[in-house]
Amino acid sequence: MTALDLTRAQWRTSTRSVGNGNCVEVAAADGRVAVRDSKDRGGPVLAFGRPAWHAFLAGLAGVRAD
Repeated sequence: MTALDLTRAQWRTSTRSVGNGNCVEVAAADGRVAVRDSKDRGGPVLAFGRPAWHAFLAGLAGVRAD
């Protein structure tokens, strides 16, 4: 597995984020989707293939947030 190049990544948070610092950020990079903790921007990053990311989002669409 090759290292993910994040030097040009444009990170973004969800539009549903309430700005309390308990968020994740996502960025597209090298054909994958990278995810990091917004409180630790220099910390570890998880990377997912696009099909896995889309399946994750599809699963979230059916979840209720009360």
